[in-house]
Amino acid sequence: MLGAALSAGLVAGCDKSSDRPADSNKIRVGYVGLTCEAPIFSAVEKGFFKEEGLEVELVKCDWKNYKDVLALGGYDITHHLIMYFLKPLEQGLDVKITGGIHRGCLRVQAAVNGPIRSIKDLKGKRIGVPGMGTPPFIFANRVLGANGIDPSREITWLVFPAGELGLALDKGEVDAIANSEPIGSMLVAQGKVKNIADQAVDMPYADEYCCAVIVNGKFLARNPKASAAATRAMLKAAKWVETNPRAAAELSVNGKYLASTVDANTVSISHLRYVPSVSGAQTAVRAAAVEMKRAGMLKRTTDVEELADKAFVKLDGVSDEWLESLPVEKVANGQVTRKWLLGMYARLDPKDVLCAPCLVDGKL
Repeated sequence: MLGAALSAGLVAGCDKSSDRPADSNKIRVGYVGLTCEAPIFSAVEKGFFKEEGLEVELVKCDWKNYKDVLALGGYDITHHLIMYFLKPLEQGLDVKITGGIHRGCLRVQAAVNGPIRSIKDLKGKRIGVPGMGTPPFIFANRVLGANGIDPSREITWLVFPAGELGLALDKGEVDAIANSEPIGSMLVAQGKVKNIADQAVDMPYADEYCCAVIVNGKFLARNPKASAAATRAMLKAAKWVETNPRAAAELSVNGKYLASTVDANTVSISHLRYVPSVSGAQTAVRAAAVEMKRAGMLKRTTDVEELADKAFVKLDGVSDEWLESLPVEKVANGQVTRKWLLGMYARLDPKDVLCAPCLVDGKL
């Protein structure tokens, strides 16, 4: 597989830069080695980068400095969480968002037979999160703020390992938890929790993109064609992953891009909606910024429209019309059934299938 061929060329860290000429067809794609990065791995293995005329180098990174190293030019492009980048963007981080990859992975949940029935019931309560500043924490802050609750003064935040959030709720250590897919759906299927805020179905969050293509600002300015080509490759790959979740899971595991089993990886991929969109990413940036400001996570003086305009860039040849016109290969036996997924939920340990970038802050 291409994964094995590329492994010898992987950069050991994210602290290297290059003086490549402008409009180069060489591009470095950052990754951590996580389930939701399936479009990156698929774009390599299925040849989508090559179809776009690009020579790709994968750069494996540590989570703890992932954002900063992208801005410093340690790699050129990736796909990552929009909410996670908005505060750094407000502070001047030089990166640009160019297209939405997937949506609907964040939840706030309470015990299925407990007294918490809505977000408004959480005033003065304890919420378990996988880390302060993580996307589940940010999403919970947004929802609380939208319901008139001050997250910094009227909530007690408690941090637990991502795979132990359900246990913390069972033991009564928290009144609610904020998490991501597939753990959220697993806990529901196991009869332990009910959703009180669900990004997949609740408006105005249902159509909001969690992850998007993100490009180093200086690289984009010098290499607009390569940036557009790489964005197209990853958006193509996202459509392929949505159509072929099991095939994508096999590709990621067999290519040794991440440490997982095919079944566990299939569960994770199947419940991240890989329906790429350009306009959807732009809308998500603005919507997230509005609510993060309301929740006190962005400065009161921040102009949301200005921040959104600074964060998002439209690239030549990258549009929703182009995406809709793309044919998608359907791989034999590359899909899964709902019955199979529900059975797997009951069997798997949440620690084995979490979408780490949606759940973990700090060193993995």
